[in-house]
Amino acid sequence: MPVPLGSRRNDPVKESVLEILEEGRVREKEQTVFYRRLASEAELRGDAELAERLNALHADEQHHLSRLTARLLELGGTPGEMAVSPSDSPALGDWESVARSREEREVDWYRGVLERGLDATSEVLVREILESEEHHARELGGKWMSA
Repeated sequence: MPVPLGSRRNDPVKESVLEILEEGRVREKEQTVFYRRLASEAELRGDAELAERLNALHADEQHHLSRLTARLLELGGTPGEMAVSPSDSPALGDWESVARSREEREVDWYRGVLERGLDATSEVLVREILESEEHHARELGGKWMSA
């Protein structure tokens, strides 16, 4: 059930939501780096079809990051620095198993977030991102986020 957010900065519910949004931002940034590195490798190898598929995943993850950042700002939060170190990218031949595992972890995380108590607007956002992540985990393809 969505929870109301107080207007005070020291509201524990609001602080919890801000922390969740910030953690989501870091997770999404890690995903964008992961897919961008793979897409770059596919582009260098001349595999246009795979590069397009990976770029679509990258675009969705970037969109998630942008939406989480916007919501954080709407709530009066300040986005933190995201010093995300590049993860080891798998070889292109192995990318699907690694990506599926990563996407399944994202699905689990977003489902868990819904159990932690969010305000109504943040809950709608998280549900939209969760739906996109579920598509990613099933199909390893992007373009699931609406504008």
